[in-house]
Amino acid sequence: MSASAPSIELHSGDLPEGLDFGDCVAIDTETLGLKPDRDRLCLVQLSAGDGSCHLVQFSEAGYDAPHLKALLNKPAITKLFHYARFDLAVLSRYLGVTCAPVYCTKIASKLVRTYTDRHGLKDLCRELLRIDLSKDQQSSDWGAAKLSREQIRYAASDVLHLHELKRKLDEMLVREGRADLASACFQFLATRVRLDLEGWANEDVFAH
Repeated sequence: MSASAPSIELHSGDLPEGLDFGDCVAIDTETLGLKPDRDRLCLVQLSAGDGSCHLVQFSEAGYDAPHLKALLNKPAITKLFHYARFDLAVLSRYLGVTCAPVYCTKIASKLVRTYTDRHGLKDLCRELLRIDLSKDQQSSDWGAAKLSREQIRYAASDVLHLHELKRKLDEMLVREGRADLASACFQFLATRVRLDLEGWANEDVFAH
């Protein structure tokens, strides 16, 4: 984390009107588990990469969220994720949106950090940014009506550093001549997510 404490705001059910995240917004989600058809969306975290974070908490009451959906549907804004495949599936399943354009730091890492098999967010932050993230709250109850301060800080930390990671990974992608390959992978994510949601999550449709 940076020396100054991040600015974190928690909202219920939707973003307030008029927020400006610039041309690239970092996004993450928290759910009750890892199966989008079973485990509901509880929280969406967003950051403009400026040290601030907005959290949108959802209950079982519904997922109307017109301001959040409008942001996610804007083609002029890049949606920045770590492991976009999961987050995009959850956002599609519960908010009915297909985000584009998309950037995934996990895919970028796998394309350029071929010297390691460690591509988690914690590993990337430690190596590229010299920042140690705590993952203590990763498996906590995100469906709770009131989130703890520890949960809120953890959720924010998952998006606060993605812009700087993207800058570092972009430099490596250009250096290794793989920027176009990364772009093609990001564009394919919408199809990959549709395959996941329609029953082909564990089957390689390109295999012999």
